[in-house]
Amino acid sequence: MQKLWDISPAVHAGTPVFPGDTPYQQHWCATMAPDCPVNVSAITMSPHVGAHADAPLHYDAQGATIGDVSLDAFLGSCRVVHAIGCGPLITWEHIAHAVNGTLPPRVLVRTYEHMPVDRWDGQLAAYAPDTIERLADLGVLLVGIDTASIDPADSKTLDSHQVIRRRGLRVLEN
Repeated sequence: MQKLWDISPAVHAGTPVFPGDTPYQQHWCATMAPDCPVNVSAITMSPHVGAHADAPLHYDAQGATIGDVSLDAFLGSCRVVHAIGCGPLITWEHIAHAVNGTLPPRVLVRTYEHMPVDRWDGQLAAYAPDTIERLADLGVLLVGIDTASIDPADSKTLDSHQVIRRRGLRVLEN
């Protein structure tokens, strides 16, 4: 029997977001009281708050929306690779120690000793595009990272996202 692990960090009003992105906000529309039997809230946030899967539409004008993406790539065995303190780009040399011939179809890279949950990290570690190419060559279908992006925060070309697009991979961030 496979065990499912939820690695999602908690989302709250102070959850860091990309500068200029929509932060998490919650507004109570109704609260339990003698004349109201339920609590109901409205939530506003970017789809990039907290742990998230990028929809192909995020980095490809003709890409699929997240609702049209199969969940298969997101469920199943994975390998968590520690590359703590490596960066600014995670290169093959940082993760080669965890590649012992075969890899499961999902690889998650841990770069933080403790992920900042109270502030934005503009110096976040990201994947080198060649690292994603090599993982795809080994049959990996999904790459993940514990930072807000697989590309540097200031990237305008999103080179690693473009490898994901071209190779048909899926991505998890945060």
